[in-house]
Amino acid sequence: MSPTDQSGLSVTRERIRAEEEWRVVACVVWRRWQAFLDADRITRGWAFAAYVAALDAEEAAAAQVSASLVPLAA
Repeated sequence: MSPTDQSGLSVTRERIRAEEEWRVVACVVWRRWQAFLDADRITRGWAFAAYVAALDAEEAAAAQVSASLVPLAA
């Protein structure tokens, strides 16, 4: 595949987009963890649930990054 191949460019754009999304979600995970650490006894359960939901979103974003790498390996 040449560097100017359109399919290669779209894979690169897809990978960049997936990595940017993962970075955003990773920041959300960090913020949710900090919120959990700062939560009082009453809100701690909700804060932990929000943290776990953010981890799930990060896992999905990481899967998208991984999927964007598969065409490059083929």
